[in-house]
Amino acid sequence: GKFHAVDSKEVAFVSAGKKAFLDAIQKANPVVLEPVVDIHVSVPQENMGDITGDLSSKRGRISGTSTGSGGMLTVSGKVPLSELDSYQSQLKSVTGGAGTYAMQFSHYDPVPPMIQKQLAAEYKPTADED
Repeated sequence: GKFHAVDSKEVAFVSAGKKAFLDAIQKANPVVLEPVVDIHVSVPQENMGDITGDLSSKRGRISGTSTGSGGMLTVSGKVPLSELDSYQSQLKSVTGGAGTYAMQFSHYDPVPPMIQKQLAAEYKPTADED
């Protein structure tokens, strides 16, 4: 605790704080989490295979299917929200505009290690993040 003319500069405190923070983060073994949604997709029966395959390719987990009216089936499951960016247009393309979907937040899951590495490689800190 005493003031020392050489070591008591603001930059020394900022540097020590950064080092302590980075050390604490490394010891905490942080994990990136992503939101996962419950999704219910209603499609004509002939498109069911396409939709289950598409949801599976998006890291989705199919939990079941049910029969609706007018030859429609509902496929239910859980999918990471990041995989559904342009899902409306994809669904329209696959079903010729006959499919609909609804989703709501379910929970957070850890991002798979390969995707975490990709996110870290793509991250570019801004000037104020140093």
